Amino acid sequence: MTEEFHRIRRLPPYVFAEVNKAKAAARSRGEDIIDLGMGNPDSPTPPHIVQKLVETVSDPRSHRYSVSRGIPGLRKALAGYYARRWDVGLDPETEIVATLGSKEGLANLSAAITSPGDTILVPNPSYPIHQFGFIIAGASVRSVPAKPDDDMLRALERAVRHSVPKPTALIVNFPSNPTAYLADLDFYKELVAFARREEIWILSDLAYAEIYFGDLVPPSILQVPGAKDVAVEFTSMSKTYSMAGWRMGFAAGNPRLINALTRIKSYLDYGAFTPIQVASVAALNGPQDCVDQVRALYKERRDVLIRGLAVAGWDVPSPGGSMFAWAAIPDKFAHLGSVEFSKLLLQEAGVAVAPGLGFGEHGEGFVRIGLVENTQRLRQATRNIKAFLTSHDGVIDPRGVGAMRHDVHLEKAG
Repeated sequence: MTEEFHRIRRLPPYVFAEVNKAKAAARSRGEDIIDLGMGNPDSPTPPHIVQKLVETVSDPRSHRYSVSRGIPGLRKALAGYYARRWDVGLDPETEIVATLGSKEGLANLSAAITSPGDTILVPNPSYPIHQFGFIIAGASVRSVPAKPDDDMLRALERAVRHSVPKPTALIVNFPSNPTAYLADLDFYKELVAFARREEIWILSDLAYAEIYFGDLVPPSILQVPGAKDVAVEFTSMSKTYSMAGWRMGFAAGNPRLINALTRIKSYLDYGAFTPIQVASVAALNGPQDCVDQVRALYKERRDVLIRGLAVAGWDVPSPGGSMFAWAAIPDKFAHLGSVEFSKLLLQEAGVAVAPGLGFGEHGEGFVRIGLVENTQRLRQATRNIKAFLTSHDGVIDPRGVGAMRHDVHLEKAG
């Protein structure tokens, strides 16, 4: 009875826990912490969506069990969204299932299609559920490069030749979390051709489909002819409509994979609360100017953050999509590693970021910075970071990070 449960033993210590603990301690001392660590949208859900929720929840009949795979109107609304957005036809009965956010869908599909010992291909770094959903299900994960280019494609080919057993599934996520990489349709065409040739499933996470800032509009992998033979795609209401806490997402594509996920879910849940599903229909079928506004908001925040960091002396690439910047740790702090650097930044600049190590070993040396505060707070964050960077002229001794206290003037919120 003293041994750790088998599946829990397969999960490493939660990398973000140390930073979260330090963040909580700082706030308990009354310190002003600018939290850019979690990808938690701070904008309110558009009023017409909230109004539909309130209207529906007033009907006592909506308080009963709902439909696990999603009410028919919701699945039809998602099919309409795919038709408008990507000119992709989907059968609401066989090619769509509603999920409790894309994270739940990914985890449950992992459980549905995985046998113990299976090999799964996952970009590294990537969002934790992409690998740990399969690890919890008993699979072994083989890392591949995260950038959608020839190196990734060559790594996939090597993985097929040298993995035992042969890989059964591949995860992709563009715009990606945490790296903000974007893929174009030509890349997806090569990916689908590879998967069809090698008989490998593709699970595409498209949670950031509507958050892009340049000429490359994120495509759907389902636009590729033949993609539905091998692929299923996950989308979410969380970022597009600022509905993160509502927990509403979808899986769409290959009927066999959709059926597997539907069957697993039928044993595990009764679906999202019916008023949430009805309000999600209103979001998908209603006016879409709110989506444009969210995109413009994140673009403005991105520009403020990247400019401010440049002035602070921290050169960070400007992301073309997602709600994150993926930043290499400044050279003089690189030896600390992402966890200790994140703790130091929190301690001395009052800014919380996510250590790259939490997204896989190849995320070490980076931090993820979320565009989840208003522009005033982002400007304050970059001023604090500038003061922090200026105060350190030499290399930092990692043994002293936990006890350091520097007399750095940090501008507080007015």
